[in-house]
Amino acid sequence: MGIAENIAQVRLKIARAARRSGRDPREITLVAVSKTVGLETVAEAMAQGLTHFGENRAHELKWKQEHFPDAFWHMIGRLQTNKVKQVVGSAVLIHSLDRWSLAEEMNKRGSLLNTPVSALLQVSLAGEKQKAGVLASDIDQFLQSVGQLQWLRIEGLMTMAPLSEDSEKSRPIFKELCAIYRCYKRKTYQNVDMRHLSMGMSQDFEVAIEEGATIVRVGTALFGEHKR
Repeated sequence: MGIAENIAQVRLKIARAARRSGRDPREITLVAVSKTVGLETVAEAMAQGLTHFGENRAHELKWKQEHFPDAFWHMIGRLQTNKVKQVVGSAVLIHSLDRWSLAEEMNKRGSLLNTPVSALLQVSLAGEKQKAGVLASDIDQFLQSVGQLQWLRIEGLMTMAPLSEDSEKSRPIFKELCAIYRCYKRKTYQNVDMRHLSMGMSQDFEVAIEEGATIVRVGTALFGEHKR
């Protein structure tokens, strides 16, 4: 299938998963992970109505955002502190805030540009040491401390489940993060507005939606193994 057919299929699966969980499909934001594709493919995807795109490298995000300024660009990869200046001002949402030093750098850059920086707190639940993220036990302290950072806005949580061909293996992790998300959504912190839950990729986005995701990050299911 071509990209148009892939997009239609993903949208259909999103709609079905949302309805299975008693939700409106319009509550779900599809972020097309465009890290492996070039400008022509992004343009083709936009022609099919996609508006949100995700990149995992700072320079790539900035480059594509300059070519397609009308799209909404998300930073979904791990962000080095020395790359923050390339992302703040270009990304509408940074999904991968995984440590306090990064929060401070994002706030500093936001101050220099006089613009708030929107981010999701990445949470590590899978027990994989190589996976970045704040531990569940540290979320409260982190959110309390965000009040010190004038230009940072925490807008929700993100996690990544271990890669598996069996999407059901992701369900316990997504269920756990949704419970955590709902807990902190009921609390009040300065500079925190829990409105996004980013989880689920090509192999498990339907399960993620069933468990409460408001944002899914889908690449291969849209673009295949497409390479520039």
